[in-house]
Amino acid sequence: MSQYLLIGSKLIYSISVVGMAIYGLYNLVMVGFYFHGKRKTAEIKKLKPPEEWPSVTIQLPIFNEKNVIDRLLRHITGLDYPPEKLQVQVLDDSTDNTVQEVSRLVEGYRIGKINIELIHRSDRKGFKGGALLEGLKSATGEFIAIFDADFMPEEDWLKRVIAAFDDEKIGCVQTRWGHANSGHSSFTRSVSLGLNGHFVVEQAARSSNGLFFGFNGTAGIWRRACIEDAGGWQPDTLTEDLDLSYRAELKGWHFRYLPDVVVPAELPVMVESFKKQQYRWAKGCAQTAKKLYPRMLKADIPEHVRIMGMIHLGGYFISLLMVLSFLTLILLGIYDPNYLGLFPYTLVTSLGPPLLYMVSGAEDFPRLGDRLKAFPLLMLIGYGISLNNALAVLDGLLSNKVGTFVRTPKYNDFGKGRVEDRSGYTFQVSPMVWVELLFSLIAFWGVHLLYPKLGWSIVPWMLLYAFGYAFIALFNLSQAIRHSSRKTPRLAISNNSTSQPD
Repeated sequence: MSQYLLIGSKLIYSISVVGMAIYGLYNLVMVGFYFHGKRKTAEIKKLKPPEEWPSVTIQLPIFNEKNVIDRLLRHITGLDYPPEKLQVQVLDDSTDNTVQEVSRLVEGYRIGKINIELIHRSDRKGFKGGALLEGLKSATGEFIAIFDADFMPEEDWLKRVIAAFDDEKIGCVQTRWGHANSGHSSFTRSVSLGLNGHFVVEQAARSSNGLFFGFNGTAGIWRRACIEDAGGWQPDTLTEDLDLSYRAELKGWHFRYLPDVVVPAELPVMVESFKKQQYRWAKGCAQTAKKLYPRMLKADIPEHVRIMGMIHLGGYFISLLMVLSFLTLILLGIYDPNYLGLFPYTLVTSLGPPLLYMVSGAEDFPRLGDRLKAFPLLMLIGYGISLNNALAVLDGLLSNKVGTFVRTPKYNDFGKGRVEDRSGYTFQVSPMVWVELLFSLIAFWGVHLLYPKLGWSIVPWMLLYAFGYAFIALFNLSQAIRHSSRKTPRLAISNNSTSQPD
């Protein structure tokens, strides 16, 4: 191994380990902030409704959602709110027969005296952000509520959230995502545990401690003046929600999070769908970080708000650091194993993520034993998805192309079974599964090579990568094989990890 390659490996490994330690410490801080802010969170429950209800426009951006559009409209039209103050916009960019179904449903609600309109676009310019921007042109509400197609708000949702706008500087109120199909499989159960780290702990901790946090794209309400003051929806990232949130907060607007107002939604049950969703989020976050980091460095905001905001925007960078540390760990273990012993203090910070997930998981899994059962698979998913997300981060940082907003298929089926066989949409498997299997073999090979040099200390970490990559790839392939055995849908191999389902 050349001297320059060895020096480069040491540098990359050092940066990666320190970066992961910072991320682990960040998780510990979030748990502390979460408990510190519980009193403020409790005070929000005591908010009184306004003397007069303001006008609200509910925007429903959809794309090929034939499985859930009827359910969505039933929930939205069933909200308890003065009808003369409410407008519903269905922003339909569909390219399949959802278009006809939506038109029929909307016409039926209009006959029933519901103030609802259908706006159909055929070009998908700007994707979801573009649809929201188009809807604003004819929106009549002072406040803009947004729901993705798979969300199911309770009847009192709108009044509870509007009551939280008790300060004119509050620009956005976000509510918590629930997971209607978390019991579908061990996979969805573990994914729900992982997402709750963000929705139960991180969002609440940030909101109650005056830190920047992001609108999650759905199940929230914006003050229209805030959207316009911040520059509106912009099409240059795949996470238009996060981008607008930070631009608004940099302009001085305040956000509020309501962890006790929960809106159930669907989790991806297919590994391929989960990977595409994660790719979009990871790439979009990297794009947003690249776009807004310079602005944040210059902003007149408290230093701790700046630092915590930049860590939040760079949250998906952890996947890139994981992959880099994995590859350089093998090289250094072979050629300079003594160097790996210079970072023992980072083991303390590795307690951060498990603690965060154990705390957040209490919402859906009150029994500690249930959380402990779900956590090992969550760890495998986290390690296994790291390659997918690392490539997305690089794509977001290095490419000047926005990319395609790939929808996550919804099935409207919360029972156990093969909902993927009833979706009616093409199922595409990325060739990434073969790369993940290769990385799994490399990790097993690494255990064989490094154990004689480093002993048992290296084995757990390498096995997490080995089994993580193997699980994601093999589970993905097994679902694809089951799917291809059905006559109606068809299995397709995609040459693009962000390709658009039919």
